[in-house]
Amino acid sequence: MKKLLYSLVALLVMGTCFQACDDTETYADMKEKERKAIDAYIKSESIKVISLEQFYAQDSTTDVSQNEYVLFKDNGVYMQIVRKGEGSPIADGERAEVIARYYEVNIKEGDTLTGNLYDASNPDMLTIENKNGSYSGSFTSGYMHSAYGSSVPSGWLIPMPYLNIGRKEPIAKVRLIVPHSEGQSNATSYVYPCFYEITYRKGR
Repeated sequence: MKKLLYSLVALLVMGTCFQACDDTETYADMKEKERKAIDAYIKSESIKVISLEQFYAQDSTTDVSQNEYVLFKDNGVYMQIVRKGEGSPIADGERAEVIARYYEVNIKEGDTLTGNLYDASNPDMLTIENKNGSYSGSFTSGYMHSAYGSSVPSGWLIPMPYLNIGRKEPIAKVRLIVPHSEGQSNATSYVYPCFYEITYRKGR
């Protein structure tokens, strides 16, 4: 009788364990949810996705009146150039101080996370360097620096070859849909995509 009781208890414990394992969300599951969240956002915002080939054919611009975003298939980032800006792109070998204002939305949850787009007194300061067309950056102060550390998300750097980063108006402005793989540290850890609206102005 005891053996039967122990066997039943063991089966119950194993069943609970298997159920718990079944409820564990895998990385593949999280990526699939992210993909669905991005697709739903694109649909809800009536975004027209264009290819990189069409983007180049349009002189590396997106038609804002058509709500066009170009998709970079190799990293999953979507970009809309609202304004290219005055000045010139960051040159090869140049290290530039850049002033950024932005706001950030968790696309999966619909929550605004951080931002200073309308806070003139607290811009984010970052340095961006161009080495043979490869861009790197670090935050030195601001909301992004406080929330996520000094590393600039890869998604923030993707617009650099297509923008003129100057001091005069109109300054460069973009909108981005950034998957977790190109995002800030929390997005990378918890696998969620973010929407950004960002302006870039050259500092000193």
